[in-house]
Amino acid sequence: MTRPVVVGYTATDAGADALAVAARVARATRAPLEIVIVLPDESRSVITPPDAGYGRLVREQAEQWLAQARTLVGDGTTAGGSVRYAESFAEGLVIAARQLDAGFLVVGAANGGLRGRHFLGSVASELLHSADVPVILAPEGSRHNDPAAGLTRVTAAVGTRPGADVLLEEAVALAVAASVPLRLLSVETIDLPAGLDTGAIRIAGARHAQQVLDAARAELPEGLSSDAVIARGEGIEDAIDQLAWDPAEIALVGSSRLAQPRRLFLGSTAAKMLRVLPVPLIVVPRTRPKEGERA
Repeated sequence: MTRPVVVGYTATDAGADALAVAARVARATRAPLEIVIVLPDESRSVITPPDAGYGRLVREQAEQWLAQARTLVGDGTTAGGSVRYAESFAEGLVIAARQLDAGFLVVGAANGGLRGRHFLGSVASELLHSADVPVILAPEGSRHNDPAAGLTRVTAAVGTRPGADVLLEEAVALAVAASVPLRLLSVETIDLPAGLDTGAIRIAGARHAQQVLDAARAELPEGLSSDAVIARGEGIEDAIDQLAWDPAEIALVGSSRLAQPRRLFLGSTAAKMLRVLPVPLIVVPRTRPKEGERA
């Protein structure tokens, strides 16, 4: 896996979280790391003319932040960086990801989230509707984890909706590149009105979850260490919360069926997972571009 890991960096705790996760993924997969700082493109402002002196100071400060970020990456990872201008932080990251042919795009949680949990801000939300590469969401507090830990396991939430094949391919590629086991996850939940007899529904749900896992395991390459688990609970959050998670593992989910081809869209199941998931989450587009094509 040689395509670079691109991280959207800001000199904040969220930026440090994103950088820590990006560095771990880059180190584990032996991929280059590209640190990107996006500044507002004031040249398009029609309200106030740009001030050259102020713009130069902002640029110099951004360059200092970029230099400081490189020192946080640690040994064993090739880290480049650039300061870019765009109308929004998310737009600048999407453009950077395309130009750099990124394998992943990493961002941190918004301020106000609990440690070890995800809290989507405006940048992450915009990326999840516009990016055409897998986006990694770093939970609050990732900066405190051991940077040398790398990755210990890849968990893929598999299903049968369109895009499931792309999700499985991404999960396999990541697990192989990082030389770690792959865990296939199918979620079996009962989220129905109280008092309803759910016996038959539970049996059917368990059978379906097992069929999903069996179909996914049949597609795995020989030699890949893998496991399969069914998460059970009264709802998505309950099921995910009861699973055991390694501090240094990473999870993958596919985009909603509402997503446009080669675009992301966080579905309701993934959104519920985010509320309790204690590890970084990769959201994968439903389809991937053809050879040599990037939309």
